[in-house]
Amino acid sequence: MTENNQGMLYVVATPIGNLDDLSPRAQRTLAEVELIAAEDTRHTSILLSRFAIRTPLISLHDHNEAQKTPKLVEKLLAGISMALVSDAGTPLISDPGFNLVRAARAAGVRVIPIPGACALIAALSASGLPTDRFVFEGFLSAKTMARKKQLADLATELRTLVFYESIHRLKGCLSDMAQILGGERHGVIARELTKLHEDFRAGMLAELVKQIESNSFTTKGEVVLIVAGATSSKIAEVSMDMDRILKALLTAVPVKQAVVLAAKITGLSKNQLYQRALELSKK
Repeated sequence: MTENNQGMLYVVATPIGNLDDLSPRAQRTLAEVELIAAEDTRHTSILLSRFAIRTPLISLHDHNEAQKTPKLVEKLLAGISMALVSDAGTPLISDPGFNLVRAARAAGVRVIPIPGACALIAALSASGLPTDRFVFEGFLSAKTMARKKQLADLATELRTLVFYESIHRLKGCLSDMAQILGGERHGVIARELTKLHEDFRAGMLAELVKQIESNSFTTKGEVVLIVAGATSSKIAEVSMDMDRILKALLTAVPVKQAVVLAAKITGLSKNQLYQRALELSKK
């Protein structure tokens, strides 16, 4: 409890597979708080049982977070300290908790991170791809057209790209990446991190697609997908293709229609294409 008699909210990272990765500080925090807000209480109860922790649990997930947050903030203001955990890894990283943390901070509650496992950082650290600058995109859309558009928007991103993906959608996602980003682009698939069957596969995206098509992957496991950033030559290639298509369309249709057609052809964003179309039309 803080000096003003308010409770504190601890954002506690939990293991992504190997339970021994729960830090002593995290164990102590989970044992000492009065309440734990968990994404799945059944899942978290297994972790707590492993360390003989008997703190009461309350569910907090995507479908009830907006509803439960005000009451939880009231408890914090009344002096009850609590921990926030997700099913695995660091809360809020493609997991629930943002609404609670934002509301708690807005109410003047002290929010304390208890760092630990995070799948994207673990995968990146062992990937062999550049780690000095990277961008985390979470889960791409499950719909093919929307996913291709997202990838097209990232085609000229220089930083290493990091994604989460379902093993069941991995084939389609990698195929789209090879098509949009280029089959020669290097990628790494990190599966089942810290678990018994941890697996890293590295190679060009086209090669990784072939590996999946050959059924060398199991159909289970959590996946982190890492892709090398664009090279200057790739950026030049994308720019040349965009200009070539826009120039051809602008000779036949107005700017807005040219942009719509170019977006369908290239998968690039309309905003990006519109700005370039305006520049080309002035020339």
